Amino acid sequence: QVQLVESGGGLVQAGGSLRLSCVASGSIFSIMGWYRQAPGKQRELVAQITSAITNYADSVKGRFTISRDNAKNTVYLQMNSLKPEDTAVYYCNAKHWLTAYDYWGQGTQVIVSL
Repeated sequence: QVQLVESGGGLVQAGGSLRLSCVASGSIFSIMGWYRQAPGKQRELVAQITSAITNYADSVKGRFTISRDNAKNTVYLQMNSLKPEDTAVYYCNAKHWLTAYDYWGQGTQVIVSL
C-alpha cells in the first residue's frame, strides 16, 4: 500500500524558513514533488524533481529548493525567505514509475505571518 507522510509545516514569520519532508513507501516513484493550495484557490505546483531534473513555479524560484534522497524514498522542500502569500496547505505528490498514477499526502499547513 502506497503511503506519503509529510511533516515540517508550521507557523513562521515572513522572511523565515521551513523545511518540509515527505516519506514515501509502498512503491517506486519517477517524479516527486510538492503542490500547495491556499484558501479559495486551486492547487498549484510548487516544485518537482526526477532523478536529475528540478522544476519550480516562478513564484518560488530562488527561494525554495527541492531535493530527494532515493535511498530513503524521501523528498524535501527547503523554503527560505517565506512570504505571507506562501501560506497554504502543502501536499506531497509522487508519480508511480510504471503507471504514472499520482499519489498524494494528507497535506501539511504552512502559515507565514507578517
